[in-house]
Amino acid sequence: MKDRTYISFDWALKRLLRDKANFGVLEGFLSTLLNTDVRIHRLLESESNKDRDEAKMNRVDILAENADGELLLVEVQGESEYAYFQRILFGASKLVTEYIDSGKNYDNVKKVYSVNIVYFDLGQGKDYVYHGKTEFRGIHENDVLSLSSFQRQKFGVDEVYKLYPEYYILKVNDFNRWSRVPLEQWIYFLSTSDIPADADAPGLQEAREKLLFSKMSREEQAAYRRYIDDRVILADQIYTARGEGKMEGKAEGIEEGRAEGRAEGRAEGRAEGRAEGARDKAMEIAKSLKDSGLSIEDIAKATGLSSEEIVAL
Repeated sequence: MKDRTYISFDWALKRLLRDKANFGVLEGFLSTLLNTDVRIHRLLESESNKDRDEAKMNRVDILAENADGELLLVEVQGESEYAYFQRILFGASKLVTEYIDSGKNYDNVKKVYSVNIVYFDLGQGKDYVYHGKTEFRGIHENDVLSLSSFQRQKFGVDEVYKLYPEYYILKVNDFNRWSRVPLEQWIYFLSTSDIPADADAPGLQEAREKLLFSKMSREEQAAYRRYIDDRVILADQIYTARGEGKMEGKAEGIEEGRAEGRAEGRAEGRAEGRAEGARDKAMEIAKSLKDSGLSIEDIAKATGLSSEEIVAL
């Protein structure tokens, strides 16, 4: 890997960002996302965020507490999961119950922010960042139920939803548009593991110094390479599962459009569809390997693509 290769954010969460000296990276990311200054007081351990090597790319999370005693759960999910919406609900609810002592009043319930970075197509939507919150709306007047003056003073917030867990879903897969907008710079890094020279979003300067592959020990580098291999394999599996139906439909369409019932036309369409699908797959795998820092020559050997095609990705 080249000297200026940066490790992926999910690996950093798993290893490096648990070190207090590296909190600035995580603080910058959360401050940019939540649009408020976030200072991490300490990291916490929960049943929901224990590290499991066998989970591979499936789940990597970190649980932090900020200076106000609020809980911030950051989770990375690489493998498609149809019940993921319910899962993030369960995770936030579990934290609410874990971090209140028996016998304490309900005003001691902690605020929870659930930040979910997903590398698969979750739900249907055009955006890449989604925010979910709880509000109570009148079924007749359509007004939003608000806090009383005493409650606002007591709890230190001005809206009911701020007492409840808030959810953020970042759909970062295939996001490759560099921008001057701080949040989009972070999404770009989460997607590509690249930090351009003009990056100025909070935390990315620290990431440029802290998350260099070349600064890791040989043991950590070897572990990271294995992790990247696992991620490429998983990406290939996801692509295959997602693409089989697409390829079949494409081949069928080519058959109908080309042949009008002629056997040779159907065969040509099937062959063309398979060839194009195989090339798309090779290009996607090559992009993942390139983002991981593998040399152009090695990528060419692994995928059969030309050096020019790989450089252009």
